[in-house]
Amino acid sequence: MNAHMPTVAQEAAAILDRLGVSASARTGGSLIARSPVTGEETGRLPVASVADTQAAILTAETAFKTWRLVPAPRRGELVRLLGEELRATKAELGRLVSIEAGKSVSEGLGEVQEMIDICDFAVGLSRQLYGLTIATERPGHRMMETWHPLGVVGVITAFNFPVAVWAWNAALALICGDAVIWKPSEKTPLTALATQAIFAKAAARFGAAPEGLAQLLIGAGDIGAALVESPKVALISATGSTRMGRIVGPKVAARFGRSILELGGNNAGIVCPSADLDMALRAIAFGAMGTAGQRCTTMRRLFVHETVADALIPRLKKAWESVSVGNPLTTQALVGPLVDGLAYDAMQKALAAAEALGGRVTGGTRVDLPGHYVRPALVEMPAQQGPVLEETFAPILYVMTWRDFDEVIAQHNAVGAGLSSSIFTTDLREMEMFLSAAGSDCGIANVNIGTSGAEIGGAFGGEKETGGGRESGSDAWKGYMRRATNTINFSRELPLAQGVVFDI
Repeated sequence: MNAHMPTVAQEAAAILDRLGVSASARTGGSLIARSPVTGEETGRLPVASVADTQAAILTAETAFKTWRLVPAPRRGELVRLLGEELRATKAELGRLVSIEAGKSVSEGLGEVQEMIDICDFAVGLSRQLYGLTIATERPGHRMMETWHPLGVVGVITAFNFPVAVWAWNAALALICGDAVIWKPSEKTPLTALATQAIFAKAAARFGAAPEGLAQLLIGAGDIGAALVESPKVALISATGSTRMGRIVGPKVAARFGRSILELGGNNAGIVCPSADLDMALRAIAFGAMGTAGQRCTTMRRLFVHETVADALIPRLKKAWESVSVGNPLTTQALVGPLVDGLAYDAMQKALAAAEALGGRVTGGTRVDLPGHYVRPALVEMPAQQGPVLEETFAPILYVMTWRDFDEVIAQHNAVGAGLSSSIFTTDLREMEMFLSAAGSDCGIANVNIGTSGAEIGGAFGGEKETGGGRESGSDAWKGYMRRATNTINFSRELPLAQGVVFDI
């Protein structure tokens, strides 16, 4: 590195200083933060205890009781100000995302843009928290539904989208009248500190946000467990592995709490005989290799019709062999590092298992750079089996051929997760069948685009082992509120429903 250029740790510290994060919040603690870009240490953060978590929950409960009485459009003003602060700091926060999560510069900026977009969405939504007027069978009566703030919302996020997922939840929760407690991944705590500082600026400008309305707790799994187990936390929104969801879901359900689970995704694409192969090639490449395969929507399986396999697969292999891999901060590389050594080991284990089953591997080798850089792997498999049926959070694309459309749909759906999916076709019947009840069983089903790159306007989430939760757009806001059905009698009579007679 040039002697005049700051190290990654120095650059991260400078950004945090400018964003208003105190040195005491990132030094002298027991949680060691590292950048996957170089592997160097970027901070030692003090961590919260379970007692701190319980205190935060009580503070949030008090804040909620005040915030729920604030008119929703006024609550939207706080989120509007948060969007303004994010716009003003987009370049710096985006750069910090790249430093801490290893994303390319454009992906880091894109993540912050997602935060801005959901703020814009939520501000408009603050005037649209609509209930229904419902036809009633009783004369002189009116029936309707109303939506009320839910309570304290615990948000547990993963490393791969260290700040956007918080924003998806927080922007909606805040306009819905809820208080928020955020437990970020231990792998990406610095971006959380930065985001909390940005929120504090918005809250100061707003001037009337109750103390503890949006809190941050840095630490390990015991903090998440305390949030999950507390009956005072009305909703847990947790993003992570299916293994994590199997722990969180039953614990929240056992206390009759509510959960939004965004878990694993073993996402697939189907290439049909009529597909535009140039378009498919580009979409598949980004879907499989973007963010070094560390998106929950990463394309991990590809089914190519046997009549176009010879035309497409060699082009895919060429793309995999030529794609640039390198430091996302100092080069224009499209593929950055894996988050840590555990991710690298998991990738190599999956590739070895695939080879043992007859898979032919292109790529997958280590790149000689500080950190854990690896070439994306394309694996031609004779059948969907072994590691193909599991999600490995790394840039591996398993490629198989198909002949019968009904059979490939069955193969597509024959995995535990059900997050994202795509089909490449210009055949109207194939497209509509894929999108029908008999087609993809995923929460996201795309045509002629890849599996990654969801917009905030649509509800984000999936089925089966993906957890069934929905965040972001559409009517996902309903998950952060409680519904009440109201019947008002404005007559002088008391007719009973279903014609029941009960005269006294």
